Amino acid sequence: MAEESLITPEIRAMIGQEVMFRAPEEVCKSSIRRFAVAVGDVNPLYVDEKYAKKSRHKGLIAPPVYLTAVNHDALAEIGDDGRLKSRIKLPPPLNRLARGGNEFEFFQPARPGDSLTIKRKITDIFQKEGKSGPLVFVIYETSYSNQKDELLAVNRETLIFFK
Repeated sequence: MAEESLITPEIRAMIGQEVMFRAPEEVCKSSIRRFAVAVGDVNPLYVDEKYAKKSRHKGLIAPPVYLTAVNHDALAEIGDDGRLKSRIKLPPPLNRLARGGNEFEFFQPARPGDSLTIKRKITDIFQKEGKSGPLVFVIYETSYSNQKDELLAVNRETLIFFK
């Protein structure tokens, strides 16, 4: 017997929805340094301005995954219900969530002074049968751009919702 689809018209309508967020602060040297130290990657391109100026980058740059930290800051706006506004939610009974993986594509580094814009678009939603029952997969892309509208990176992520 075929399992009834948990993907309602309301959920299906989420495909193609795009939201945009702006990072609350510009990228700065101190946040790049703190991030590099915190993740244990103290490449001189991230922490040594004198060295970085002599490089092909002509100045300090942020580590590629720095953008994921900015993502959390920009997406941290709290709604009236006390929950993160940016969180992707599906209606009951799909109230449990697991992360299914990320795929990053980097185009150019973030730099001190950049004002970042983050756009998230749901690209697909589908259902599969798991060992413990039906699973609903939500695939979305998050793109990161600077104030010149230059694309810095894209993150493709999979969320898995289940009962």
